[in-house]
Amino acid sequence: MDVLNGIVSSINDVLWSYVLIIVLVGCGIAFTFGTKFVQLRLLPNMVHLLTEGVGKKTSGEQISSFQAFCVSTASRVGVGNIAGVAIAIVTGGPGAVFWMWVISFFGSATGFVESTLAQIYKLPRGNRKFHGGPAYYILNGLHQPAIAKLFAILISVTFGMIYVSVQANTIAISTEKAFGIPPIFTALILCGLTALVICGGMTRIAKFTEFLVPVMAGLYLLVAAIVIVMHIDQVPATLALIVHDAFEPQAAVGGGIGMAIITGLKRGLFSNEAGEGSVPNAAATADVTHPVKQGLVQALGVYVDTWVVCTATASIILLSGQYVIGSDVTGIALAQQSLASIFGPLAPSAVAIMIFLFAFSSVVGNYYYGEINIAFFEFKSPKVLNVFRAGVVTMVFFGCMAELSLVWNLADLFMAFLCLTNLYAVIRLYPLASTALKDYVAQRKAGKDPVFDPSILKTQDGIVAWEKPSDKEN
Repeated sequence: MDVLNGIVSSINDVLWSYVLIIVLVGCGIAFTFGTKFVQLRLLPNMVHLLTEGVGKKTSGEQISSFQAFCVSTASRVGVGNIAGVAIAIVTGGPGAVFWMWVISFFGSATGFVESTLAQIYKLPRGNRKFHGGPAYYILNGLHQPAIAKLFAILISVTFGMIYVSVQANTIAISTEKAFGIPPIFTALILCGLTALVICGGMTRIAKFTEFLVPVMAGLYLLVAAIVIVMHIDQVPATLALIVHDAFEPQAAVGGGIGMAIITGLKRGLFSNEAGEGSVPNAAATADVTHPVKQGLVQALGVYVDTWVVCTATASIILLSGQYVIGSDVTGIALAQQSLASIFGPLAPSAVAIMIFLFAFSSVVGNYYYGEINIAFFEFKSPKVLNVFRAGVVTMVFFGCMAELSLVWNLADLFMAFLCLTNLYAVIRLYPLASTALKDYVAQRKAGKDPVFDPSILKTQDGIVAWEKPSDKEN
C-alpha cells in the first residue's frame, strides 16, 4: 500500500502543481467575466429559487429543484467540509482557507455553467422524470461518444467507489476515537446501511437526502455559531490571520505560498465539486421551466458548501487553537480534539454522530451519481447495476480499513481526471449556457416567469427534453 500511495502522490504533485490549478482558476475567471459575475448579480434570485422549491409536492418519481439541490448537497457536504478543512489547515496553514474561498467564488460561475448545460441536454425518462450530466452533454452536444463513455466510467468509479471510501474512512476514524469501536465493526454496520438505502433507487435517495441534509447542516452550523460566539473577541484576529497567511504563510508550511494555494484549491474543490462534473448529474434530474433556474440553484450550493459549512469548520479549528502545522493530528481527529477543548470530553462522541450523518449522506449522494452514469451505457441486464452496488458496498468496507493518506490521495487523483474531462466539454459548450442566461434575464426583466424555448440556441442538435412553448399549445 505504501508503494501505491507514493506513486499516486507523485502523480498528484504534477497534476495539481502544473495543470489543474491553471485550468480550474482559468475557467472560473473566464466564466465569471463571461456571465458578467452571475454569482453576484443574480444571488438574490438564487436564494428565491431555492426557497420556493422547499416542500414542493412531487408526483410519482418526479424530482423537484429543491430535492435535486439536496442530493447534490448531500454529496458536497460531507467529510470534505470537516476532515478536509482540517487537513488543509495542518498542511497549508490558515491561509489555505482563504484560497478555498477564492476557488469557491470563481467556482460558483463554473458550477452555474455546467449545471445549466446538464439541464439543456437532459433526457426524459417519462412521467416528468429526467436524467443527464456531463456524459450526456458530451455525447449529445459534442458528439464524442468515446469521451462521454470515459467520463461515465471515471465518475462512476470516483464517486461510487473512491469518494465513498473517503467518507467511510472518516466515519471509522471518528467512531474509533469517540467510542473505541474497532473499524471492522463500523465497516460491517455501514455496509449494511449503505446497501439498504442505495438499493431503493433514485427516488428513495432524493427523499432521504431532502430530509437529512437540512437537519445535519443546521445542527453543525449551530455548533459552529456557539463556538464563534464564545470566542467572538478572537474572530477579527482569526480573519486577519487567514488573509495574512494566504500571502505570507508561516515558516512551518513547507512549500510556502504555493502549498497554501494548492492545498486550499484541492480541499476546496473536493468539498464544493465545482467543475468536477458531479453536481450536473443531480441538476439534470430537476423538473424546472428553464435550465438557468437549476444552474443558479446549484451555483448557490457552491457558496453554501464552502463559504458557510467549510468556514464553520475553519472557525472551530482556528478559534480552538488546537491545530499544529505539519502535525500528525489532522483530519477528523483534529476536529474532534478542537471541539473537546471547548465543550469537554463528550464532544468527540457528538462529533462522531454528526460525522456519521454528514459522511453517510455523502455516501448516498455519491452513489446517486454513479447510478446515473451506469444508466448511460444502457445495459439491458439489471445485474450490471447490482454488481456496481456490490462494488460500492465493498469500497465502504475498504475505506473503513485503509490508511487516511491513501484514500485522500486516490480521491485527489481521480478528481483531477474528472475535472480535465468535464471542463474540456464545458468550455466548448459554454456559448449555449451564455445564450440561455441572457434569455432568462430578458424574460425576468419583462416580468415573466422564464420558460425555455430551445430555438433561441444556435443549434438544437441533441436537445430532446425541451419543447417549444408553441408546441405545447398545439
